Amino acid sequence: MITIQVPDAAGKIIKQLNTHGFEAYAVGGCVRDSLLLRVPKDWDITTSAKPEQVKEIFARTVDTGILHGTVTVLMEHEAYEVTTYRIDGEYEDGRHPKSVEFTGNLLEDLKRRDFTINAMAYSDRDGLVDAFGGVRDLDDGIIRCVGNPMDRFNEDALRILRAIRFSAQLGFCIEEDTNKAISAIAPNMEKVSKERIAVELTKLLLSDYPEQMRAVYESGIAPYVSTHFSAAQRGLFQLEKLKLLPSSKHVRWSGLLRFLDPKQAAGILKELKLDNDTVEQVRLLTDLWKREIPASKPEIRKVMSRIKTSLFEDLLSFQTVFLNGPYLEQLKTVGQYAEEIINDGNCIRLKDMAVTGRDLIESGIKPGPRMGEILEVLFDEVIKNPDNNNREYLLNYSKDFL
Repeated sequence: MITIQVPDAAGKIIKQLNTHGFEAYAVGGCVRDSLLLRVPKDWDITTSAKPEQVKEIFARTVDTGILHGTVTVLMEHEAYEVTTYRIDGEYEDGRHPKSVEFTGNLLEDLKRRDFTINAMAYSDRDGLVDAFGGVRDLDDGIIRCVGNPMDRFNEDALRILRAIRFSAQLGFCIEEDTNKAISAIAPNMEKVSKERIAVELTKLLLSDYPEQMRAVYESGIAPYVSTHFSAAQRGLFQLEKLKLLPSSKHVRWSGLLRFLDPKQAAGILKELKLDNDTVEQVRLLTDLWKREIPASKPEIRKVMSRIKTSLFEDLLSFQTVFLNGPYLEQLKTVGQYAEEIINDGNCIRLKDMAVTGRDLIESGIKPGPRMGEILEVLFDEVIKNPDNNNREYLLNYSKDFL
């Protein structure tokens, strides 16, 4: 018999529901990950109890999705979503059911789920409930829809990307009929919000198998992701190398979009509603990655002054992965010099310069564009000669501009 180690708090919730005469199980991703010997991020619970009955049993609850049967139970400083068995009604918008119907039948609830590996339930009392071959597909490394894949994808088009994302995260293959349905239902992706698409694509890129991004193009999904996303197909060259990059959102997206003009790369991410910080970091990385950095501390300080220190480190990682030839040896020296620049406390930010605008005003320079130009000249001097970053030297130097 298969056993799963359920956290104490989740186990207590299941037992309390059982004590009050209701069925209850851990369900979905937590069961899948436990069987894969992975640590689940969340433990979701499904039950025959209706939401109002769940609220009567537990002292501390939050109505997080009450219309769809979900109540969050607070137990031992943790939050657990407890959802009533349900049957989804008709899907009008290709994303959400028009209505839900509560049921007392666990199998009815499980068969509405997306993939067999996500349609298993477990409790210490009843063991593993696997009505659709989830364990078999885990063993075989297969992503397969529960029931008819055309129905599952017509219900919710986001499942198309989820199938590819799971294959990337787990290193699984997509079952043949499921794969055919992905291509057939691809146009329905237009019904999915850009934010949800971006979440799935980002998880795919951050996975152990980012090369699965090819499936987004090969299946015909790309034109429906966003207006200009198809242009990113150029980045499929050496896509396997993405896994050698740091597992950071902006770095992996930069890897995919590296052959595009920086403005074009940023534009795609804006279409997908990614946050402004990620968009800007991708714009900078796609702009800088092909520019060789001279093994010269003044030149290195100049580059470092343009971007955050962490992004400079990402740039070196990026160039190590995607550039080659003699420059790779030079890059080692650049990295060594950059470390020395940081350890020595060299000024690489205008705000860290020993002289401020107020100091220049006090020395007789009038506020305005001219003062900004003088500050830039002083900063350039400090970048070239970090030992000159002292107030007395810079104020004397600025007198040449009076």
